[in-house]
Order: sequence, then structure tokens, then C-alpha cells
Amino acid sequence: MIRVATAADPLRVAVLASGRGSNLVALLDRLDATAAIVAVASDNAAAPALERAREAGIETAVFAVEDGDRAGRDGRLADWLVERGVELVVLAGFMQLLTEAVVERLPVVNVHPSLLPAFPGLRAWEQALAAGVPETGVTVHFVDRGLDTGPVIAQEPVPVRGGDTPDALHERIQAVEHRLLPDVVMRLARDEVPAPEGAVA
Repeated sequence: MIRVATAADPLRVAVLASGRGSNLVALLDRLDATAAIVAVASDNAAAPALERAREAGIETAVFAVEDGDRAGRDGRLADWLVERGVELVVLAGFMQLLTEAVVERLPVVNVHPSLLPAFPGLRAWEQALAAGVPETGVTVHFVDRGLDTGPVIAQEPVPVRGGDTPDALHERIQAVEHRLLPDVVMRLARDEVPAPEGAVA
């Protein structure tokens, strides 16, 4: 369960990202005073998201999977987050599945570039184009131990246009992500999202 935050006592948020960090930038730009990003972690030491975080004065760390030991990595990651008082974890282009070492200790939300349950997994916009659907979209959902299977918090459709290329469709999807994800985080901070069954207390 996520507490009700205020501007005087904002929700302490961590962001996990593997790549450029465009959703991290959107969060930094759009979050109001009820939520504060206090930590950014990655599985990729070269992720531009880490540099963006450092430029914003946010503590960063890298947690790579060593010898295939995801549970060990996630245990170290969860300890690091808890030690920093993190109350909500946001996956923003984090390209690793999290184990129960994280998701059973902290509430975690993810942004995914499709209208789940359609097109889970990688490069969902390309899956949508290949399927010939008239629309795809963006989902923000709570994370469980499955692949893009947790309870949905918010969704917004994005039309697929005739002649769309993967890059063109992905760009429109990302524009929605950059608006929807910060909105959901602020709703969570204000206790405007019902907690899913079995949520972390």
C-alpha cells in the first residue's frame, strides 16, 4: 500500500531504466511536489539515463546480472532501494524482469507500449504493425512476477496510421508514455489509485 503524500512530505520514488531515459526526463519535468525521484538504477552501466539522473543530482547505481543470478541481483537492488527510503519503484524502459526479491518488498509500476494484454514483451509497436491492428497504445500497470501481467492502472490508445513505420508509431506511443506515466505516479502519490489485491503493505 502506498501512503498519501504531500508537498511537505513527498512520495519517495526510484526509477529503473536500461536505456536513454526519455521517460525519466518526462518524470523529472512533469511530477509535482507530491512525488520526488530520489534514486535511479540500471542494469546497464552505459545507460544515458544514469547520466541524466546525475545531472539532476539524483543518486545512481548499476545492478547487473552476474552469472545469470537474477535473484541475487534483485536482492541487492531491493536492499539499496529500501536503504534509501524508496516507497514506489517505476520501471521506465527497464529491460529486465524483476523477481520476487523486489516485487514482494516494494510496490512497482511499469509503462508498456501497447494496450495490454495485447502485445506483451519486447518491441510491442512492431508486434502491433505486424498484426495489422487499427490501434495500439500505452499501459501503466502494477508489476507482478509475470511478463507484463500485473493489474492495469491506466491505458490510452494510439491509432495506427496507414503507411506507419515502426519508428513513426513508436514516436507517437512515446509521446503518450511521457504524459501518462507522470500522471499515474502523481495519482498514486495522492492515493487516487486503488491498491491491487495482494499489494505490498
